[in-house]
Amino acid sequence: MTWGLRPWLYVSIIRQSITFASLVQWPGCQTASAKKILSRIQRLACLGIMGEIRVTPTCAIEVLTGLPPLDLVIQGEVRSVAHCLWSLGCWSYLHPIRGHSSVLMQLQQAEPIFNIGVNVIRPEFNFKPKYRVTMLPREEWTRGTRTPPVVKGIFWFTDGSRMKKGTKAGVYGQSVGRRVSISLGRYATVFQGCDICSLHLCL
Repeated sequence: MTWGLRPWLYVSIIRQSITFASLVQWPGCQTASAKKILSRIQRLACLGIMGEIRVTPTCAIEVLTGLPPLDLVIQGEVRSVAHCLWSLGCWSYLHPIRGHSSVLMQLQQAEPIFNIGVNVIRPEFNFKPKYRVTMLPREEWTRGTRTPPVVKGIFWFTDGSRMKKGTKAGVYGQSVGRRVSISLGRYATVFQGCDICSLHLCL
């Protein structure tokens, strides 16, 4: 079989673009004219994937490619999003029996299991940093004590470098008064030395 359009390309990009905002648009997608348009779009994609002759029925190509009809895909997306929003307490009951908002009532009446919320967590964003960055001037590093100012808490400072002879990593624990530096050989990357190994040493 010679593959033209990659199935993952159609599912991940093209179909996602079609089903975007399907929660609002789904009532119009249930009309006969809309279903014909959606079927025509998916038929072009299936022909691009399979490379079959033009007289092959659309249903047969969808079965061979494992692609459900687009109107059913949109219904599944709508039900999933509506149930998730209801579980998060973000569903609006302004017009529960008409328009696109009626999908939740239809879903819960047809399948009583959807009256149970799912285990989801509402994302919360906290843009207030809980840390402080202290940049010492060059003079204080060269002429002073050459150590960062003492602050409360457990603090580790990490560093690493890669040269022709190999990669090295080092950590300094100010509160515990410990310094560790190790060589990682010639083949370790800066990411392995500076990040992974330094964090492992701190632990």
